Amino acid sequence: MDRPPQQDTRVPGSVFGIRLLGVPVRFHFTFVLLAAFLVAIGLESPSGAQAAIYLMALFGSVLLHELGHSMVSRFYGIRTVEIVMFPIGGVARLERNPKPKEELWIALAGPAVNVVLAGLLILAARSVSAPLDFKNVFAKEGGDLLLQIAVGNIVLAAFNLLPAFPMDGGRVLRALLAMRRGEAKATEIASRAGRLLAILMGLYGLLSANFFLVFIAFFVYLGAAQENAAVLGRTLTEGVPVSAAMITDFRTLTHGQTIRDAANLLLSTSQQDFPVVYGDQVLGLLGRGSLLRAMANEGPDAYVSGVMDRSFLSLSPGMDLSEAMPMLMRAGSCALVMDQDKLAGLLTSENLSEFLLLRKLGLSAAE
Repeated sequence: MDRPPQQDTRVPGSVFGIRLLGVPVRFHFTFVLLAAFLVAIGLESPSGAQAAIYLMALFGSVLLHELGHSMVSRFYGIRTVEIVMFPIGGVARLERNPKPKEELWIALAGPAVNVVLAGLLILAARSVSAPLDFKNVFAKEGGDLLLQIAVGNIVLAAFNLLPAFPMDGGRVLRALLAMRRGEAKATEIASRAGRLLAILMGLYGLLSANFFLVFIAFFVYLGAAQENAAVLGRTLTEGVPVSAAMITDFRTLTHGQTIRDAANLLLSTSQQDFPVVYGDQVLGLLGRGSLLRAMANEGPDAYVSGVMDRSFLSLSPGMDLSEAMPMLMRAGSCALVMDQDKLAGLLTSENLSEFLLLRKLGLSAAE
């Protein structure tokens, strides 16, 4: 799967990585644990070794699948921030959202890699042993490993081409629909298809006692819902300045006030984050979490200037809100809106959510 992101930061939980074809490839700690488990199985018996090799070969196929996305995105001038390998698959994170035509070919590239791999493996298996027994490829112990990996790649390609988010087929569907109906509507349709597929997959998994399938269905549903929310947020904020969503009625702390003063302000207002100022100059930002930690560790008489965050996120009032959103998500719950050197307002995640809800209702009413 390819996932247009958006922030040039590592996925939490990735422990180490390599570079392949100029693309950073990182491994989530859960993937490393699974790899260690497979190695342990392989050391126990020959049949266990073949099963472990088969699964690791499939993970290698998934990695090549993601590299296929990356190579085509590079053709369109879109850099791949990273590829992250998880136990249930891989994710290629792109530096920007591709246009519909770009997304179409980027999405098709991954399954195409699996189809090519399957063809090469079938040719290799035929040269080693003929005829090939596709019907019983997994039925007998010690079967043709090359043929098993080939069939595994065919299944990967077919599963990823299902026309539902977050699979590549869902991105193909969105790209085709977006050429006529716009990104937001196209994403809504593809996301709805993804959630329906996840529900059906989960029900089948429960009825057949296949709980791994239920596990996959959960992540498919979650991925479809997240993609729809991300595109909706981007649609509602494109062309809207930060000043339209910022808080202008707020309280500040001076650098000489104490944690006790800040705590009293936290209790007497609905505000969670407080700019720390010296006259008209902004020195830092004190959030609720930092305030509570300072109260526990430093005591109520400590000065806010000693515990405030000096590397706070600063946004311009005229900045596009769609660009500010991912920056705010990276930085935390609050950013200061600075008109040159003057504090103009606060942009908080809570207020941004309320702004998006009201804007959505307003747009819906207008439609």
